[in-house]
Amino acid sequence: MSEQAVLPAIKRERAGKGAARAVRRAGMVPCVVYGAGKDPLMISIEPRHLLRELMAGHFYNTVYDLEVDGGGKERALPRDMQMHPVTDLPLHVDFLRVSKSTMISVAVPVTFVNEDDSPGLSQGGVMNVVRYEVELYCAADDIPETVECDLTGREIGDTIHISDLKLPEGVISAITDRDPVVCNIAAARTAEAVEEIEAEDQEAGEEYGAEPEEAAEEEAAEEAGEEKAEE
Repeated sequence: MSEQAVLPAIKRERAGKGAARAVRRAGMVPCVVYGAGKDPLMISIEPRHLLRELMAGHFYNTVYDLEVDGGGKERALPRDMQMHPVTDLPLHVDFLRVSKSTMISVAVPVTFVNEDDSPGLSQGGVMNVVRYEVELYCAADDIPETVECDLTGREIGDTIHISDLKLPEGVISAITDRDPVVCNIAAARTAEAVEEIEAEDQEAGEEYGAEPEEAAEEEAAEEAGEEKAEE
């Protein structure tokens, strides 16, 4: 379940780029709360509160009670945050109003467990992770903090899809047209295999591409031959 938390905010009356710049000059971060068929609500939040939540993790999976000074309380989920390209400080945040019945798609991190119980990994196999997060569709109050990928009994050559994960009740994959791969267990490349690949690459280079100096010499010889023929 997603953890409900509180973010203090201040209501702002003006919208637009000029108003947003004024909010930033005052040391605050301009934000907007939208959705649920209501008019957008312009607010500002202290950057230290946003940075604290970002550092804690699960920011985009947490439903917040926005306690708006001068605007009541809003229950909302962060949907987007713009960051400064140099300082990495928040510049703007979009919040989506939600209720218990609001259905949303969210990216939830995957936790890989029981690696010691995987015969494939015990035999020297390597786990190739394709997705560290999975897109899920669920109610706002049912957002899981993480989804476990159980590696118990997994052999070399096994591939784990989203459908193989045990999702909480009422939570489904947001991707319905295919079954995306989460990870697979492959045989580790031996030193001999690596040397063989490097040798093949070297042979291919010798066959399809001469060294720069050799290529320059060949080009000069061809030009000299052409000039002699013209004479």
